Amino acid sequence: MGSWALLWPPLLFTGLLVRPPGTMAQAQYCSVNKDIFEVEENTNVTEPLVDIHVPEGQEVTLGALSTPFAFRIQGNQLFLNVTPDYEEKSLLEAQLLCQSGGTLVTQLRVFVSVLDVNDNAPEFPFKTKEIRVEEDTKVNSTVIPETQLQAEDRDKDDILFYTLQEMTAGASDYFSLVSVNRPALRLDRPLDFYERPNMTFWLLVRDTPGENVEPSHTATATLVLNVVPADLRPPWFLPCTFSDGYVCIQAQYHGAVPTGHILPSPLVLRPGPIYAEDGDRGINQPIIYSIFRGNVNGTFIIHPDSGNLTVARSVPSPMTFLLLVKGQQADLARYSVTQVTVEAVAAAGSPPRFPQRLYRGTVARGAGAGVVVKDAAAPSQPLRIQAQDPEFSDLNSAITYRITNHSHFRMEGEVVLTTTTLAQAGAFYAEVEAHNTVTSGTATTVIEIQVSEQEPPSTGGGPSEDKRFSVVDMAALGGVLGALLLLALLGLAVLVHKHYGPRLKCCSGKAPEPQPQGFDNQAFLPDHKANWAPVPSPTHDPKPAEAPMPAEPAPPGPASPGGAPEPPAAARAGGSPTAVRSILTKERRPEGGYKAVWFGEDIGTEADVVVLNAPTLDVDGASDSGSGDEGEGAGRGGGPYDAPGGDDSYI
Repeated sequence: MGSWALLWPPLLFTGLLVRPPGTMAQAQYCSVNKDIFEVEENTNVTEPLVDIHVPEGQEVTLGALSTPFAFRIQGNQLFLNVTPDYEEKSLLEAQLLCQSGGTLVTQLRVFVSVLDVNDNAPEFPFKTKEIRVEEDTKVNSTVIPETQLQAEDRDKDDILFYTLQEMTAGASDYFSLVSVNRPALRLDRPLDFYERPNMTFWLLVRDTPGENVEPSHTATATLVLNVVPADLRPPWFLPCTFSDGYVCIQAQYHGAVPTGHILPSPLVLRPGPIYAEDGDRGINQPIIYSIFRGNVNGTFIIHPDSGNLTVARSVPSPMTFLLLVKGQQADLARYSVTQVTVEAVAAAGSPPRFPQRLYRGTVARGAGAGVVVKDAAAPSQPLRIQAQDPEFSDLNSAITYRITNHSHFRMEGEVVLTTTTLAQAGAFYAEVEAHNTVTSGTATTVIEIQVSEQEPPSTGGGPSEDKRFSVVDMAALGGVLGALLLLALLGLAVLVHKHYGPRLKCCSGKAPEPQPQGFDNQAFLPDHKANWAPVPSPTHDPKPAEAPMPAEPAPPGPASPGGAPEPPAAARAGGSPTAVRSILTKERRPEGGYKAVWFGEDIGTEADVVVLNAPTLDVDGASDSGSGDEGEGAGRGGGPYDAPGGDDSYI
């Protein structure tokens, strides 16, 4: 309706004709059959909008009042020259001027009303909005006004619909939108900083009532609400017990002092020292302490910042003090009060006591003056000597220590230090005296200090200050030593293989493969190469050999590689080479070698069987195996004095 209202004034002058005076009845004028059109935005109109009737002798042009670049005239037709956009221009105007010889004859106006189409998505003026909400904000109050959360839609007639979705679980219990079309954020329940310090929402807007309506466009933004703690709770004296999330039943304190004495340090109270903290931990205001009731004669002083309670003057007789101590926030907004009960008790004046009769420490030989003696049970920790007052633990701080009988050591508080360079190793014994400066009681104990040759081991994590070699140096040295060890192992393996390889091979339980120049009897060949010619018998020196002296039986061993063993009969008779002969069988021993049968003319039903073993590798024997003296070989291989049961079996 707004666009049509703009059309009425121009319509009153649509038929206005500009005519020269005196020629109104005779002139002819330009005209159009329609001067108002409606076109949806984003529509590309290619057809002419209207035909222009132009009398002969006149011409029509676009006037200066026409919407720039929106129209064009071709021939006597008016065309739309642009794709209309409602958001840019909702009404287009074309001014038609008809002229004759440069004189204006007729002026016409044509209007195009652009119809709005839902073609734009709504937009939020922000991507993420983060705001602070006070913890004590009242329920049903508006946290974020509508104007700060509204989205903008360039489609003028669109109605926007809003939805709030929680991203933090349970956050929708606290906040909601006023309505679906009003995006003001409202608080629905009280906030609790400790329960939910922050909450996040997803704000969605749509330009249609539902998802099924087309076309439909959406936009989203993120809302982050940070709860600011309010000053709702007073200070609490610790330790305290929560009755609920807001109220903590705070502690009361108890202590004791000896009559007639002023303690040098703050009182030791139960269940702990006086300490309070702001109940609103998010604010955490500093606490100021004071005594506002029960401090008779100004006996006690409390430190305003730490809360330490000390004795200002001695109490002459037993009595009980009920002190009311106030803890107030530094901003003076809130405070709370607790009770401190202090009993003044007559002291019996008992001397201090050591929990141990003997302490053991250790220090390195050569340590200079001022070195701390370490605890022998925990060498990384200093040795500490501590005595206790049996009546008042508050008096422990009044105990001082000194070494009474040794000039090499001294006490500094509870720690033992050296006073000189310790050049000699050994054990030193020192007496430590504990003196209570309040009650004047004393006690003694003994320290055994072992001066060792080396610095006691430290379990600390810090690097050692005396490092002669770096990690890189040690790594390089380790690499060199590893390489040398590998070379040594390789050399040892070569030597073992060279000297003991065949023996190890013999004992492995596997029969070795026949070698061309090995020590197996070459008379035995495969079936296709069988040669059954007997092996020549060993020859002997024709001179009679002297009878050998009986020798001690040698331990059984493998046959010598110098030659084959002598047949038993020949060895006993010393006869001719033709006395006995041998035939090798095909039966092979697992240890290597073949079984041989020796026979002769004088052998009866009993036959001797000799099993030939694989000989042991020997450097000298290997060199003489082919040409060595047969007699020596026989002698090494065995003789009549060799007892059965060795490597050669006699049956």
